[in-house]
This record gives sequence, structure tokens and C-alpha cells, in this order.
Amino acid sequence: MTTASESIPAAQSASRFDAFAGLAAQVPDETVTHSPLTEVVLPRREGRDGSRRATIALITLDNGLDHRRPTTLGPNTLVELGRTLEGLRARAAAGEVQAVAVTGKPGFLVAGADLSTVRALRDPAHGAQMARLGHAAYGLLADLGVPTFAFINGVALGGGLEIALACTYRTVSEAADGIGLPEAHLGLIPGWGGVWRLPRLIGPEAALQVMIDQPLGGNRTLGGREAFGLGIADALFPAGDFLARSLEWAAAVLAGDTAVERPHAVEPATDAAAAGRWRAAAERARSVVAAKVGDAAPAPAALLDVFEAGTSATQAESAELEVATLTRLMQSPEFRDTVYAFLDVVQKRAKRPAGAPAPSLARPVAKVGIIGAGLMASQLALLFARRLGVPVVLTDLDEDRVARGVGHVRAALERLADKGRMPAEEAARVKDLVSGSVSMDAFEGAGLVIEAVFEELSVKRDVLARAEAAVSPECVLATNTSSLSVAAMADGLAHPERVVGFHFFNPVAAMPLVEIVRAPRTDDAALATAFALARDLKKTAVLVRDAPAFVVNRILLRLMGEVMAAFDEGTPAEVADGALGPLGLPMTPFELAALVGLPVAQHVAESLHAAVGERFHVSANQQALIDAGLPGLWSRTAGGGHEVRASTLALLSRGNAPSTSEQVLTRCQDALAEEIGLILAEGVVAGPEDVDLCMILGAGWPLHLGGITPYLDRVGASQRVNGRAFHARG
Repeated sequence: MTTASESIPAAQSASRFDAFAGLAAQVPDETVTHSPLTEVVLPRREGRDGSRRATIALITLDNGLDHRRPTTLGPNTLVELGRTLEGLRARAAAGEVQAVAVTGKPGFLVAGADLSTVRALRDPAHGAQMARLGHAAYGLLADLGVPTFAFINGVALGGGLEIALACTYRTVSEAADGIGLPEAHLGLIPGWGGVWRLPRLIGPEAALQVMIDQPLGGNRTLGGREAFGLGIADALFPAGDFLARSLEWAAAVLAGDTAVERPHAVEPATDAAAAGRWRAAAERARSVVAAKVGDAAPAPAALLDVFEAGTSATQAESAELEVATLTRLMQSPEFRDTVYAFLDVVQKRAKRPAGAPAPSLARPVAKVGIIGAGLMASQLALLFARRLGVPVVLTDLDEDRVARGVGHVRAALERLADKGRMPAEEAARVKDLVSGSVSMDAFEGAGLVIEAVFEELSVKRDVLARAEAAVSPECVLATNTSSLSVAAMADGLAHPERVVGFHFFNPVAAMPLVEIVRAPRTDDAALATAFALARDLKKTAVLVRDAPAFVVNRILLRLMGEVMAAFDEGTPAEVADGALGPLGLPMTPFELAALVGLPVAQHVAESLHAAVGERFHVSANQQALIDAGLPGLWSRTAGGGHEVRASTLALLSRGNAPSTSEQVLTRCQDALAEEIGLILAEGVVAGPEDVDLCMILGAGWPLHLGGITPYLDRVGASQRVNGRAFHARG
């Protein structure tokens, strides 16, 4: 095939997109994603209609910036894209082009709408125009008069995936990552056609997995293989020659040599069974929304309303409903709070960690040693081997434990390969990187050794001392402690300056946060190495000072302690545990305690109580549950609910001073404000934004609440307890 070197000019005549010029002028500082065109002449081949050649106009969406700045969509970008498509429709009508394709710069198709731009549109009329602008551009792509192709070469989120869905055909790269519709997580809906098109393409059940379950389940996204497996893409190609293979495939489709089959495609308006599936899928998804956020965030329920209306609506009717819904949500306080939490904290603050030393000080890590071979150690081994591509050695007390740990890693890799989330050859390569030994002599040549043993100071000090004797002077020694003093662990070592806290959260693969702990004698080289590793592991690192339980666990244990104290005082379990329901937290305090394990929660509470005093409640009732071998306060009922059984209540000692749910909520708000105020006064982190970042990424603090410190300001707890807000009013 041949490609013209010059770009095809866009349309110059009057355009329907002229009507959106005023909207585009509202955001003059938008980073515009341009849509330059090149002309690709496909290989000569005999088509079914007798044609012997086809010309594809290839649009490459590119913001002109490096790989660290993803391509996004704002009004100016959409206006340019729309005008480009208008010109192509005219050329298609004249027979000059036989197809149009859209792809992106390396690593990205489009990473969605520019949220800073959307936030700037404070006038509801401008919000409505933004919603209509997306439909105008995408509607052209869906109705150009010739087939359209999306070549998904990388990240395709939100409006980026909706571009692909508007096309007639789609290919995806095996290396593509970050594919999805995360709008429910961000306070919006996939309102440029995605909520209507996706379920018709892959079925309502799978579509709601993408639009509800994944966004509300840690904002998970799809890889290229998963997207292909669901039917989002029609063909899957290797990254190395993705564009060339995609163009060849398009030529075969245009010539009729390749037939595209879509076994999951359905149309509820003409298929009663499909309409029933729509309703059943929506009902299941509403139960997910109720469990995840309740009534605290409006976007997920609004998405399901539009989804259900689409059972019988035409696309044009659905588009009108999408515009109205987007306009309303863009003006909601929950969306404003979400943008602060996601854009200002998770995106911007995370990329510039306060206090991190110069990256040039980091030491190379060509091998990793892990002390321990339990569940956490196995998770760490998988993460290090997979992300760093270096040998990883697990050690433990005996061969059986080591074998089980290595076996856990290999089984996890096999599951990833079986589910199509990792190529089989890559899984085999990573397996070969992980080994085990009962001797720390196997750590020879390691640049990092991290301990993941029982949360007991004497045990951790002992294993770090033995590791120090087995490694080079340049090797960084790390601890995965969740609450113990890093300085105390390093005390007595020959080189305490190379000891750093490297606290991961469980499950390791899913949780994006790492608390990097600097003890008084930790040097910049050890710290820089930890930050460099966190980046390579695709984790967000926050620098914390060596203090009891650091940030996330300290705040969570204070919160859980207040709820348990209210229960111990006589508040009914459902009132105490349900008091935080209006916040839409991922789980209740009692559920969280059961998840982490009552003995672990009690152990950390006792450690904090000993370290900082009465603020941290140690519950005798929780200890009674532990002594009885019970996993938690709640027991599941036959109907799928939960209750505190009479036999359980008989074990417990209860007071006679019950509180209302409102009183428990206020008590928790004030306790959180006090604890975070102390964390900041002690210099555990640099500022309240770091507390927000830790809680969002390490504890699942909901984005729609806008970060924990703005929330406490908003409800008045900061002022009640500390006499001032955490943030100056803007």
C-alpha cells in the first residue's frame, strides 16, 4: 500500500460546527487534539463488486505532546474533528475515498473528555452544547456514507471508546490498555452514544460490566485482548505492526474477502427476549450500585435510567436523553467534587509526589528478594516479576512454605493466561523469573530485599538483620509493615540509612497506592530507589514520615474504632455500622474489619492505642469475637442479608448509652477531623492533598465526596474540632 505524504485539507465551506464556535471560545487554553489526514491507497485486489482499489482517509488524533500527556477531547478538538469529517463526507460522496479510519498517537486513541475543560463550563447552556457537540461529531462518523474503521492502538476511555463504537468496524492492539467507559466513576454517563451502542454490540450483560461493575469496582478497565474477547473489537493484532495489519484487514473487509461476525449483537426494540435481558441486566446492575454507592452518587443510577430507556428508544431519542442527563450531571456538586478528587489529586498530585528526592539518586534493581512466602509475599513476587521483568526470589523457614509461595505465583499467572489477560508466552517468561529458597544467600545480587512476614517488630528486626548480612552494601532493605516503626526495625543494623518503608495495600495487584516511609536515618538513595520502583510497578507513591500506622490505616482504624465504640456503648449494630451509609463508602466498618481479619484489626488497634493513647478504641467485644473464632459481627442470612445472631450477642458485653445514626456519623466526622489534623501537625505528610490521595487510592474514599479533607470542611467537622478548615475557601 502507499500513503500520501501530504495531509488532506479539511472542509473550508460553511459548517454546522460553526454553531459551536462560541462554546469553543469558552476554553481558549484547551490542549487541542488535532485530526490530520493522510491518504492510504490499499493493495490492489479484486472485490466482489469488481473494484480493484480503495482509498482510506486515515485520521490520526494527536495532541502533539509526548507520551506523558494523553490525548483528550474538548470543544475545540471536537469542532475540528467535526469539520474534518464533513469534508470527508463530501469526498466520499464524490467517490474520492472508499472508507475512513481513525487511530491515535502512540499509546493512545483518546483518553476521554478533558475534565478540566468540562469543569470550566459552568453555564448549563454550555454544558448542553458540549453534550450536543459530541453527538454531532460522532453522528457524522457513524453516517459518512462509506464504512468507517477505528484502529484502537492504545488507551480508549470514555469519549475515546465512543469514537470507536461510532465506527462501522474496529481493530485493537494486543498491547492496548485502558479501554473502557469509566463515566459512572467520574460522575457522568457515556453520553456520546456509548450507553446506546455498546449493549447492542456486546449484549446488555457485558455492557453493564463495562459501564457499571468495572467503574465502581476500583475503576478497572480492559486490555486489548479482553476488549476483543467481549466483542468490542472485530480483530486483534500485535502491537509491532498494528497499523499495517489493521489496514490490510480493512482492505479485506472492503473487498468482501473477510466477513465480520458479531455473535453478541442484539437489538431489544425488535427482540422481546433481548428486551427481557436488558431489564434483567439493569436490575442486577442496580443492586451493584446500591451496594457500592447507594444514593450518595447520582451518576450510576442516571446511567441505568438511560440504559433502560434505550430498550425501546431510537438512537436519536436516546441521544436527546443523554444530552439532558449529561447537562444535569455536569452541574451537580458531586461532579465538581469528583473532578477535584480525580484531576487535582489523583492525576496532578500523584504525578508530583511531595518530598520525593531526585530520581537520579535511585539505585538500579536487577533482582528482588522477598522475605516470606505467604499470601502477601506471593502477591509482591508476582507484581515485581511481572512489572520489572527481573528475577525474584522468595525465602521462608522451610521448603514446603517456599514451594507453596512459588506455587501461588505460578497459579496466578496461569489464571491470567487462561482468562486472556496475559499472553501465554509472557506468563511462561514471568514464571521463570520467580524462584524460592530457604537460604537468604539466594539474595546475592539483589538491589532490593523486602520483608513481608508477620506484623511483629521482633520478627521483622530479626529477618532484616539476617538479610543485611547476605546482601551487598548497595542493596535497599524495605519493610511492608502496615503500622510498625521503620526506625525501630532499622535499629541495630550496620546500615540503617538504607532501610525504607514500602507499604503496599491488599490486594496488591489492584490497589494503586504505596506509602513510602522515611525513617529519621533513611537516606535519599534508598528513598529515590523506592520511588523509582513504585513508578515502574505502576503504583502511586506518597511520602510519609515514620509514625504509627502512617496515614491510611491510622485514619481507618480511628474510624472503625469510633463505630465499634458506639456499638459497645449500646448502639444497635445496624445503626452503628450503617451510620456512614450516606457517604457511599466501599464497605461498612464492620465489613472492613471482617475483610482484613478481626485479629489483624485488633492487633493494629492495640498497637495504635499503645502508641498514641485513648483516641484508638480497643474493643473487648471484638476480642470476644476473636476468642470465639468468629470471622466478624455479621452472619449471612438465608435470604442473602446479614444479622447478628443471638448466639453471637450472648458473647458480647453491651452498654446502655445508645446513639442515633446521626450522632454516630457526627462522632465519626469529628474523630476523622481530629486525627487528620494531628497527622498534618506531626508532618506525617506534606499537606491535606496527600491525605486525600492516600484515602482515595488506599481506602477507596469515594471520588464524589471530593477527598476526605474537603468533605470534612464541607460538613463543618474541621472547624468544630480544629477551629479552621483544611482548605482555604476559593
